[in-house]
Amino acid sequence: MADKPEDLTVNQTEGNIETVKELDKVILSKGAWTTILFRYQEWDPRKETYSPEKYTIRRYQKRHGEYMQRSKFNISSREQAKNIIAALQKWLDEDPPASGEA
Repeated sequence: MADKPEDLTVNQTEGNIETVKELDKVILSKGAWTTILFRYQEWDPRKETYSPEKYTIRRYQKRHGEYMQRSKFNISSREQAKNIIAALQKWLDEDPPASGEA
């Protein structure tokens, strides 16, 4: 396992085939708990090609100098990603609640 966030990856290889290919990543937070958004593709052996882009948010906990994955949320399509962005943008564009409101 990695000892710094920059070294964390979703890449996976089986034999000579890269079954999960990381395309990009954004480190959203660092520290004892690190959150990373990955953009990746999966190998489809039936079609012998990579899937359309997918996205995953992974949470890692640093213990004893190494990061261990603790949770993940997969975003399976561009459409789902767009819906998440639209919802977040709507909330961000609203006036924030007054102090003490939920």
